[in-house]
Amino acid sequence: MLNLMTETCLEAATFRILVVDDFEPWRHAIRSTLQDHPDLRIVGEATNGIEALQQAEELKPDLILLDISLPVLNGIEVGRRMHELVPDAKIIFVTSNVDKDVADAALTNGAYGYILKADGKSELLRAINAVIQGEKVVSKRLKR
Repeated sequence: MLNLMTETCLEAATFRILVVDDFEPWRHAIRSTLQDHPDLRIVGEATNGIEALQQAEELKPDLILLDISLPVLNGIEVGRRMHELVPDAKIIFVTSNVDKDVADAALTNGAYGYILKADGKSELLRAINAVIQGEKVVSKRLKR
């Protein structure tokens, strides 16, 4: 089992997560991945950019798992606006987009992570842990 935080933080900390993706099976996969970690709680799910911004403003999540390809408003723009609405929230892009320029744009806009969905099963929890500790993360596949 992955230790998501140092023992001193684990006792009191619960990280509130907003999941933003228009593909329900992927949101289900994230829920399944996080269900065994009581310190990580999904507080909302959004299926498009506008809904994501509304939920972020209302729910004030600590962490946002955000897709790039969203209906209504793309993830890069959503991420930029998120910083104005919830400046303390950390964003990890979880996407199928393998374009390094898009990843650079996402990370330059203030995101803490960029994880490929294809690597989600093996990298998502590691990425969340790193971001919670203030580190930036990129899928291993993009680093090559």
